Amino acid sequence: MEIIVGTLATLVMLAPYFLILIFILLGIKVMIRYLKTNPIIREERKVMQRSLAESLKENRIKNNMTQEFVAETIGVSRQAVSKWESGKSDPSTSNLYVIAKLYKISAEELLNNAIDNIEVKK
Repeated sequence: MEIIVGTLATLVMLAPYFLILIFILLGIKVMIRYLKTNPIIREERKVMQRSLAESLKENRIKNNMTQEFVAETIGVSRQAVSKWESGKSDPSTSNLYVIAKLYKISAEELLNNAIDNIEVKK
């Protein structure tokens, strides 16, 4: 009997913490839904994707490389490189670092070029 009473007392003491955790998780879920459905945020994401795509393509051309060469060098398909450069998808973080190294610039410079493209357009 003492074990049950002790366990119940512990559960009662921990209940507020569980409620706080539940509210935090619900808040995160609501925020994610908002970020996915908000038209302004979706448009900003599209602009950022286009700018990264432009930066990837500009640097590839500046280095006199073909999509095939880039794809073979980093171990992806040419179609993947094409999708990155058209803004239809984004390279993974690890691929972004490999691409930057291939283009002889830092990943930070590659991303800054994308950000600069956004600022110029505004």
